[in-house]
Amino acid sequence: MTATVELENVCKTYQMGLVAVEALRGVSLSVRPGEYVSIRGPSGCGKSTLLNLLGCLDRPSRGRYLLGGEDVSLLDDDTLSAIRGTRVGFIFQSYNLIQQLTVLENIEVPLFYRDVSPAHSQARATELARLVGLEDRLGHKPYELSGGQQQRVAIARSLANDPLLILADEPTGNLDSASGAEILRLFDELNRQGRTLLLVTHDDKISQHATRTICLRDGLVESDTSN
Repeated sequence: MTATVELENVCKTYQMGLVAVEALRGVSLSVRPGEYVSIRGPSGCGKSTLLNLLGCLDRPSRGRYLLGGEDVSLLDDDTLSAIRGTRVGFIFQSYNLIQQLTVLENIEVPLFYRDVSPAHSQARATELARLVGLEDRLGHKPYELSGGQQQRVAIARSLANDPLLILADEPTGNLDSASGAEILRLFDELNRQGRTLLLVTHDDKISQHATRTICLRDGLVESDTSN
């Protein structure tokens, strides 16, 4: 079975004036389809850099990144943008919803960029809203929703294009404990359905929901364990 994610000795160096900063110093890892992986580590360990690379928001300085078996390490910006829109679903701590759009319209956004017909787009978005328990909020704007509901909209949006990989960056960071627990239960259910999830968190209790935890330190994989 082809790995969803395959990193081979990936390095990322940022040039800060005359100083070269190594954010990742040779990371190799593989994520199989259907795995639920958490990435942990102290501030500055390389979590954000790794997330940007996995989401095709950036390229490695050295090494290879294969997404669904395709080497995306050296692709141009337009091709990477197309891959982000079709193969990767993003969930952010701050939701990143468009305030002027309704719940239904926010979920439809990824489909809009693929020129999906309005009828199919609305049907797909309605189906996903039902999946996350928001079928009675389709016409609401984000400011009319609780934080937990906004994050559920973001989760539905991440699923719109049926991606290979879902990346979640501190997805419960802005939520109270009850809302955060609801979001984690939803992630658990998505994983039971076969979704491949990769979640960045600093919280050990949250990482225990995953079936595997990768800890980074100083730009390297410090440990990779099953939960």
